[in-house]
Amino acid sequence: MQNYPNPFNPSTTIRFGLPERSRVRLIVYNALGEQVAQLIDGDREAGYHAVSFNAAGLASGVYFYRITAGTFVDTKRLLFIR
Repeated sequence: MQNYPNPFNPSTTIRFGLPERSRVRLIVYNALGEQVAQLIDGDREAGYHAVSFNAAGLASGVYFYRITAGTFVDTKRLLFIR
């Protein structure tokens, strides 16, 4: 799912659902493709999950988060405005 709120200042929530237990990686990148945060890297049970991302130490701008769960991969855009 898309993060909410978006745009955000300074924190936002990323929600996702898993149909079965999976290894999940959730990583945030800047517009240059550099990793700025790793929010999850591990197993999660089936069901709905929420992760908070606080960008207080980052510059305003466009960021992307990529979630990988099993064979599923998706990338979404975040907009951080101070």
